[in-house]
Amino acid sequence: HNREITKQLAALRRSIKNPKTVSMVQELVKEGAVEALKKCFSSRMEFGTAGLRAAMGPGTSCMNDLTIIQTTQVVLITLRSGGVVIGYDARAHPPSGGSSKRFASLAAAVFISRGVPVHLFSDITPTPFVPFTVLHLGLCAGIMVTASHNPKQDNGYKVYWENGAQIVSPHDKGISQSIEENLEPWPESWSTEEALKSPLLKDPYQDIHTQYFKAIQKHCHHRDINKSSKVKIVHTSVHGVGHTFVQSAFKAFDLHPPYAVEEQKDPDPEFPTVKYPNPEEGEGVLTLSFALAEREGATVVLANDPDADRLAVAEKQESGQWRVFSGNELGALLGWWMFRCWEKLNSDAAAVKNVYMLSSTVSSKILRGIALKEGFHFEETLTGFKWMGNRARDLLDQGKTVLFAFEEAIGYMCSSSVLDKDGVSAAAIAGEMISYLATKSSSLSQQLTAIYEEYGYHISKNSYFICHDQDVIHSLFDRLRNYSGQKDSYPTECGRFSISAVRDLTTGYDSNQPSNKAVLPTSRSSQMITFTFSNGGVATMRTSGTEPKIKYYTELCAAPGNSNVTHLKKELDDLVDAIVDNFFEPEKNKLQPKPE
Repeated sequence: HNREITKQLAALRRSIKNPKTVSMVQELVKEGAVEALKKCFSSRMEFGTAGLRAAMGPGTSCMNDLTIIQTTQVVLITLRSGGVVIGYDARAHPPSGGSSKRFASLAAAVFISRGVPVHLFSDITPTPFVPFTVLHLGLCAGIMVTASHNPKQDNGYKVYWENGAQIVSPHDKGISQSIEENLEPWPESWSTEEALKSPLLKDPYQDIHTQYFKAIQKHCHHRDINKSSKVKIVHTSVHGVGHTFVQSAFKAFDLHPPYAVEEQKDPDPEFPTVKYPNPEEGEGVLTLSFALAEREGATVVLANDPDADRLAVAEKQESGQWRVFSGNELGALLGWWMFRCWEKLNSDAAAVKNVYMLSSTVSSKILRGIALKEGFHFEETLTGFKWMGNRARDLLDQGKTVLFAFEEAIGYMCSSSVLDKDGVSAAAIAGEMISYLATKSSSLSQQLTAIYEEYGYHISKNSYFICHDQDVIHSLFDRLRNYSGQKDSYPTECGRFSISAVRDLTTGYDSNQPSNKAVLPTSRSSQMITFTFSNGGVATMRTSGTEPKIKYYTELCAAPGNSNVTHLKKELDDLVDAIVDNFFEPEKNKLQPKPE
């Protein structure tokens, strides 16, 4: 093992041109930090769920100049001819000399060295600007250098294809395999200075800025209400890229500019005011926003994650407490709003048959409830916006209208101009919905209750356990697949709760299908089992593609008219306790609970 590391170090010195990365390795060697060196060099980053995502640093398992060049060379080989767009966020890692901007420049140099036109943003942009640009300029691919809401030392490399959606199989598999076969960097791949002077390089920033805000205005339906609205809204970009873009989105909708959280509005790769730069973690990330809202008399807080592709919303309740909406609750509100706005513009009763909404299989089934009553189509996809983006593309190509798509991890696609989650357009659309509800003397919380009363209560509870041991994860899921000691014998009950159906998207088993074969695509590289319970409960257990977590997603779907919320919540709490005790067995498996 040590000989292999020595060999890799020698190769690294030959191929790395970044002195900071080299000196990091030299320090580790000098200190005799064998475990740290093994971590850096003994495996290669997987090109997985969201492209690449890993810590910045030296070695094949990290994001650095060399691994960016190797990946980009393979993306280039896989492409059809045509231009590419490259965007980046504000992440930087001074110890290794890595940063999103540097990685974006290196990627541009690779494409330009082979004569491919590159549209490289001259400044930081939100992630959704990249898929928007692919469609707007008719390009063959897009690359966004970002680690979204991950910890500060991480970075990532997200790839979009010519259809404007994130890549899915077979492209991702092809890239992953080809990287191993194309490890030698082309000499000109390092030539960022020449590349930046090349006539093949264009800066799309101004044009895309103008066109994007023009495109989202087709979702602005209440300009007069927006202009005169008295609602005060606070916005935080959590040290990421979102501030100027959300301000511009509000302006495009004639909404009053939101109050910006001063300490968090400018990009800062250190994320100094938060433990995790993830608005999904809720109140801890929003502490400064609540304080500003109290000072300004604002009743709503909007928060983007650092690359502004996701949106969290909180509202002050009459009690004075703040309510942070879950991703599923905000999905219900935005889904209701998008359909209501569409309905006002379309008087033809038959047109609804052409309308689709999508959500991922671990998200709330509330859109299904709305679709059943209103007559449009609802479809589920696998987890992750790449699946929803690609399915939306298929439907749009068939002449269908895709009104809305969402996932419970606070990701919303409110406009088919971007076939991915977009926290910028979602912020402006939420701002208009809030302003409209205020004219009806209503709030987001009240409207959510109205949605549940009309379409059925959907109460969800999602969380996760942290587990760094792959063997424990495998044995936990294998036990569920061989529950009675026999192969493919899944549990028929969990505590007092009877199980009516099981779907396993790792193996492709689905007890609900006549052939027992799952309809959704399956993947042996990740774990995912869904249990349906006789009481209307649904629970999915899955591993994360980007973090050391085993996640669970549970929901109790009640029929319209069943409004005993206290009873429903108690039933769901009991169900979750049973799943944790019987299926996760946290003590036996030494699982760490989600930090409070």
